[in-house]
Amino acid sequence: MHADYQALGMNAANYAGLSPISFLHRSADIYPGHEAVIYGERRYSWQQTRERCNRMASALTELGVSLGDTVAVLAFNTPEMFESHFSVPMTGSVINTINTRLDAETVGYILDHGQVCVAIIDRQLYPVYKAALEHAKCRPQLVIIDDPAATEQPDVDLPHLNYESLISSGSPEFSWQPPEDEWQAIALNYTSGTTGRPKGVVYHHRGSYLMSMGTVIGWNLPNHPRYLYCVPMFHCNGWGHAWTMAAVTGTVVCMRAFEPGLLFRLVDEHQVSHFGGAPIILNMLANAPEEQQIRFDRSIKVMTAGAPPPAQVLARMTEFGFDVMHVYGLTETYGHILQAAPQEAWEQEDNGRQAELKSRQGVRFPMTEAVIVQDTDTGLQVPADGNSIGEILIRGNTCMKGYLNNPEATAEAFADGWFHSGDLAVVHPDGYIQIKDRSKDLIISGGENISSVEVENTLYKHPAVGEAAVVAMPDDTWGEVPCAFVELKDAESVTEAELIDFCSTHMARFKRPKRVIFGPLPKTATGKIQKHALRDQLKPAE
Repeated sequence: MHADYQALGMNAANYAGLSPISFLHRSADIYPGHEAVIYGERRYSWQQTRERCNRMASALTELGVSLGDTVAVLAFNTPEMFESHFSVPMTGSVINTINTRLDAETVGYILDHGQVCVAIIDRQLYPVYKAALEHAKCRPQLVIIDDPAATEQPDVDLPHLNYESLISSGSPEFSWQPPEDEWQAIALNYTSGTTGRPKGVVYHHRGSYLMSMGTVIGWNLPNHPRYLYCVPMFHCNGWGHAWTMAAVTGTVVCMRAFEPGLLFRLVDEHQVSHFGGAPIILNMLANAPEEQQIRFDRSIKVMTAGAPPPAQVLARMTEFGFDVMHVYGLTETYGHILQAAPQEAWEQEDNGRQAELKSRQGVRFPMTEAVIVQDTDTGLQVPADGNSIGEILIRGNTCMKGYLNNPEATAEAFADGWFHSGDLAVVHPDGYIQIKDRSKDLIISGGENISSVEVENTLYKHPAVGEAAVVAMPDDTWGEVPCAFVELKDAESVTEAELIDFCSTHMARFKRPKRVIFGPLPKTATGKIQKHALRDQLKPAE
């Protein structure tokens, strides 16, 4: 006989679906006057932030936005973008933050694929949005963000509503209802992955809640941190830090566009305690003009994700008072799931060894259930010898629901009950994971994902190109950049500069190849281009 534990069921008193929106209401209830958002001369307390979010959620509901709808936001790191992470899900709809650097055709594809019903657009980005509509069938309700700090103020010639006007029209008493099912979608993020068309990654309320909780523990966040938002909020919802800062009643300092000198000034002026950024951000800070740099006599916690920062850059960060923690993750895992968690023993090592240890991708965050490195041939976990290479597999509550409208890709990603990252790594004797190679068709440049297939498809549009292959080329500034190997058609000619310019006019400029190498492409016996041989050509001499 066993005690009848199963007879005790869930009810409203002992079970509530998890949602990061609850963090907003807790902070507004307990610390209503504490500063929530700083942007230039604008200041909002947590009480004011909740009221603005309530008003916007009310206004969106009046526009017909409801459960399961998609609201796109194409904007910079401003208070409106921060607020949208709460106001949009409060309606039951899904927030789709779109990369501000994408070309119009890709934005148009995203609008259609996500079936966007409302698009909240920063006025400066209106030309991209309008051009995107030429590639899209849907016609979302347009809401314009007017920011005096915008460097361009183009006229909007399509019917639209104004963001602040909607705030004014909405009710401050809007009653947010937590999701009945915590598995309900909260966010839609598009990633280039390894195919030309971006895939729509779907997050749920439960995962976003737990992502925040894991970040609080893993980053040792105190109550009331002062966080500088220079991670673009379109990247995995800014790594989930909007919701995380609400959980700890932080103060968010918004940064519309990154400039090294501005970052130093904002950290100083607002006593910033934490910020995040891709390694390119750290590179730019390290190489900023001396007159812009500030050395702080306090420790400022910095989270960086992407290609490991060079040892000399990490050393320079220490000079500034920046304590850098390297993390690893993917769009499909809500952002970071591994961290180079520091060990006391590392402090006994010299600076070079410390930098080497800190640059590893590390060990799992508290909210990550399991991460293994699996031998792709045997299916077994690789030994922790620092040499045996396998694929990183992930399991936990911060793995995506799946790819929107793409069951085949979803099934492939979740084969055998694990999320397959496509990243190849080793496990060191101390259990820390270190990536040795990226997914073969994915180039990560300055924190941006670039699909080599997309670049190749663009090259093939040029009449002189017979065959093309694009691989990652090491770069001191960006970590890696696209390099194209091109075999021209007989009797055709084109220069490297002409091909690069051609790509620039047919796709987002940051995706264009930075170098083009002409000549026959190495192939297998079956005619498949040998990309590993091309990568070998780009490796620096030993």
